[in-house]
Amino acid sequence: MDQSSFGPITSVSVQPVDQNGTEPSPELCQIEEGLFLGSITEATMKDALKQANVTHILTVASFLPSFPEEFQYKVVNISDSVNTNIAQYFDDCFDFIDESKRLGGGVLVHCFMGVSRSVTVVVAYLMKKRHMSLSQALQHVRSRRPQASPNPGFISQLQKFEQSLKEGENAKEQSI
Repeated sequence: MDQSSFGPITSVSVQPVDQNGTEPSPELCQIEEGLFLGSITEATMKDALKQANVTHILTVASFLPSFPEEFQYKVVNISDSVNTNIAQYFDDCFDFIDESKRLGGGVLVHCFMGVSRSVTVVVAYLMKKRHMSLSQALQHVRSRRPQASPNPGFISQLQKFEQSLKEGENAKEQSI
């Protein structure tokens, strides 16, 4: 799938200053229109989130919402462990992401570092919704967030998810 089908990719940054007046904030990492990926740092950048039209925040970790009166939250309280079954949450996460888009907003998917748990959910979302292979989806995410690196257990679950998506497509084609 070529990247032009995702529309223009933009970065939104806000530059709050620290005591010395020099500390820039990280940018929100936009994966596609209305879908952002990040860490706990980005999840606490209220002005940048508002500027990017983020209305929903999907937390894939054990954090309490920072701004419950400002954003719609979903918390998937799981650890970044090779033994964690993250795939069981995919459909609920996809529904939450789609709801934010349907309502005209955007969603930030984050975990602690924005490297493994949140990346796994976003990669799975691209695989299902954009019909990308695991390698295409992971490459797309890494092109925007180079540190993306799901743990080996999550990679294994994404491989199984890819296989189930292929089997679903094959069953559809055979029934036509």
